[in-house]
Amino acid sequence: MGCAPSIHVSQSGVIYCRDSDESNSPHQTTTISQGTATLHGLFIKTDAADSIPSVLSYQSRRRHQQPPPPPSAGPRRRERREPGASARARAPRCCGIEAETQTSSTSAKQASTTEVQIGPMRLTQDPIQVLLIFAKEDNQSDGFWWACDRAGYRCNIARTPESALECFLDKHQEIIVIDHRNSRYFDAEDICRSIRATKPSEHTVILAVVPRTSADQEETSVLPLLNAGFNRQFMENSSITACYNELVQIEHGEVRSQFKLRACNAVFTALDHCQEAVEITSEDHVIQYVNPAFEQMMGYHKAELIGKELTELPKSDKNCADLLDSINTFIKKGKLCKSHRDEKYTGDNSQSESHSFKCKNRRRDSTDVKSITSQSSDAPSLQTRWYSSMARIHSMTIEAPITKVINIINAAQENSPITVAEALDRVLEILRTTELYSPQLGTKDEDPHTSDLVGGLMTDGLRRLSGNEYVFSKNTNLSHSHLSVPNTINDVPPCIAQLLDNEESWDFNIFELEAVTNKRPLVYLGLKVFARFGVCEFLNCSEATLRAWLQVIEANYHASNSYHNSTHAADVLHATAFFLGKERVKGSLDHLDEVAALIAATIHDIDHPGRTNSFLCNAGSELAVLYNDTAVLESHHTALAFQLTTKDSKCNIFKNIDRNHYRTLRQAIIDMVLATEMTKHFEHVNKFVNSINKPMASEETSSHSEGSDCECTGNIKNFSDNQTLIKRMMIKCADVANPCRPLELCIEWAGRISEEYFAQTDEEKRQGLPVVMPVFDRNTCSIPKSQISFIDYFITDMFDAWDAFAHLPVLMQHLANNYKHWKTLDELKCRSLRLPSENNN
Repeated sequence: MGCAPSIHVSQSGVIYCRDSDESNSPHQTTTISQGTATLHGLFIKTDAADSIPSVLSYQSRRRHQQPPPPPSAGPRRRERREPGASARARAPRCCGIEAETQTSSTSAKQASTTEVQIGPMRLTQDPIQVLLIFAKEDNQSDGFWWACDRAGYRCNIARTPESALECFLDKHQEIIVIDHRNSRYFDAEDICRSIRATKPSEHTVILAVVPRTSADQEETSVLPLLNAGFNRQFMENSSITACYNELVQIEHGEVRSQFKLRACNAVFTALDHCQEAVEITSEDHVIQYVNPAFEQMMGYHKAELIGKELTELPKSDKNCADLLDSINTFIKKGKLCKSHRDEKYTGDNSQSESHSFKCKNRRRDSTDVKSITSQSSDAPSLQTRWYSSMARIHSMTIEAPITKVINIINAAQENSPITVAEALDRVLEILRTTELYSPQLGTKDEDPHTSDLVGGLMTDGLRRLSGNEYVFSKNTNLSHSHLSVPNTINDVPPCIAQLLDNEESWDFNIFELEAVTNKRPLVYLGLKVFARFGVCEFLNCSEATLRAWLQVIEANYHASNSYHNSTHAADVLHATAFFLGKERVKGSLDHLDEVAALIAATIHDIDHPGRTNSFLCNAGSELAVLYNDTAVLESHHTALAFQLTTKDSKCNIFKNIDRNHYRTLRQAIIDMVLATEMTKHFEHVNKFVNSINKPMASEETSSHSEGSDCECTGNIKNFSDNQTLIKRMMIKCADVANPCRPLELCIEWAGRISEEYFAQTDEEKRQGLPVVMPVFDRNTCSIPKSQISFIDYFITDMFDAWDAFAHLPVLMQHLANNYKHWKTLDELKCRSLRLPSENNN
């Protein structure tokens, strides 16, 4: 590979990697330290502990050789203090640290580097460093001191919490012993937490010295110590042998394991910077690791390779086909069994044989029944089976509603005049299409803005590419602020609390909340809205669990997206909560429906990559392959949200509810999120109008004529299908409610969604992908025209239907004003978002 087999790992975790063929050229050395690589002009091999300037006062344990006292005699405290006292009087002190390093001649001989072997690697380990934190010198501190002296460890003693922390930051000791017997001088648990808050402490073992319990006293639990950051406890025992045994056990256990772990992390960092292609696989040839050089050679991202078998590596113009063939040839020897795919009979077996090695039969010593069936089948038998299957389908008594309609029309045609029969033929032709509710766009004299917008949002984008597949990689470098999240909803900063007081109003400014929360509005708005609707009470979960869940969900929205980020999710949550407050909506839904709607609004665009479904399908992305080019993003949003929720008990808001309630709630959430897919837009709207609006209008008419109150809300609630249609319509309207917001908010949202579409068009052009919406070219696009098309084609009819049910005069007034604004801009031939007079102001 790119570095020689000789690797020096110092105790600080530094690797010196050097090319074997460049031993005479020291200027190509790469120093890799704790996951980072820095190029240095000169190769210098040194121990990190010796190269870092010390902030401690070091003094020899004794100027003359003195053997350690025998264990039976106990530590000689006076001898240890007297030479140390004179030494401290003479030695300079930095940073006011009260610490000392005392090494006898015995330990000096033992304090040498040792070799540790990890597989084929041989690593050098520096002497163990120990930090003793004791406020006062006593038999116990002396016991550990002499134990370190016997074991050959480098030992420091700190008397105060400040000196202990600074000493650790300077030396990075592997073992720390803290006196936990008396809280009179310092709090041992506070010291442990302070040390654990530092980065180097992840590889340090911290030992608590606790007082010995009497025979009649029950032993206390170690959980408080573990929660504070301690690894082990040591029952008070001043015997040097007992202290020695404890330290040696820690060295051969936790310390050595941590050393190996640091070495392995450094090796993987070295592999990442290696110029040779490296891959690591399991015994079953499943790829577990590839370095960047391997990715570059194969032409694929590591996310596409890890977890796949070598025989399943995709081929493209970017990688070497002969290389993959060579790999497959070696793997097939004794490892893979031949398995044919079950394909239609073509009279030629060459096609099936070319794919014989693409799948591996994981059932050892078993026979693939499907392959035997396909190999032994011929054309007549296949046709016979196909025809018999179709006959069984036609003989079934269970029919779909559309099948019944077609059968009725067929029966009516028999006794109808020719003109009527021909008209019914055209009706049947229309009914046999798959998209019954989706309008067909004309091609002549059509507005290009409408055509591009509708085509981009309502098609699955299945336009196949040849040799130029693109896999979209989401941005994992999420930029979230460090604003502290409140412990409770009552503990929010005043500026945020003041904004949230207005969250029940439709004119609530979500962008102001985005600003004061540093782009984290979802957690704060979610806590307020969920508390108002009693979500925690329904789910039987704590507010801390809900807060942790909201944090996880918001962290998985892409802050780099201009539109589909957590601010959009918060906006949809606000609109959903507003709709749930309307009397007719509230009377039509149960509490479970309300909770499902709020959760669905929160998660409905989680991990959105800032690209449309059409883009992902055209690019052959991993998500599109996973979900078979069908509702790709919507399926991913729900799947990821439930995965994140249920994998950690700390944020699992569903952990305490009944199984049946959970399944009902889960299905409702999934159904609502999938309803936001635009390909089913007109189907959902038409079903809502036919099943909700029209029956409701007729019931209202009859009730008015009879002089009684309308009972349509109660009738709607009696049918679960109607409740499903209402929830779908509600989240659809909340998802695209931007044109119904106040003008300044509408303009901001229009600019954000346009920027996201511009970025997608730029990406499509760079990657040679089909341009889904050509009109969204940042150099030529008219944002007013695109908004007018969107309102005309999608918004007006949907919100008219929703307003007829929920009664939303404020929204309809905003929609009329905003539409007039865009029309004015369009008539003035403006491409900007505001009128010239507004820009001047």
